[in-house]
Amino acid sequence: MFAPSRDDARLFLIDTWEKYRAGRPLSGLEQTAAQLIAMHPEYQPVLEAPDAHVHRDYRPEQGDINPFLHLSLHVAVAEQLAIDQPPGIVAHYERLRDKRGDAHEALHAIVECLGEAIWQAQRTGASPDAAVYLACLERQR
Repeated sequence: MFAPSRDDARLFLIDTWEKYRAGRPLSGLEQTAAQLIAMHPEYQPVLEAPDAHVHRDYRPEQGDINPFLHLSLHVAVAEQLAIDQPPGIVAHYERLRDKRGDAHEALHAIVECLGEAIWQAQRTGASPDAAVYLACLERQR
């Protein structure tokens, strides 16, 4: 199974953005990532200055937002939506999009829940629990 390191995942985003900006061909996953990066102009300068950011630790307790984590969660959600896995995530996305009137806001709600499910799994030393994830999505309005 593919299990990239933190730096591998960050370099994937950096390289994808560089290829996109240069007009070079992108794989399917790179196309998805590039579209998501394009939706986040606030993170593009980070990807365009990798030497300054690729090894940086982002500390939420100090108010840091990790752009690499945020974009990686977006990519994961895009992949989940493409195959409706866990089952029902597409319905949650459509409900949130319709309720909020904005696709990107709906995606952010899902990203937040995925992050919560991953955090719970790390805290308990277990695999991410789809029930925790879907319960969080149920609470989103």
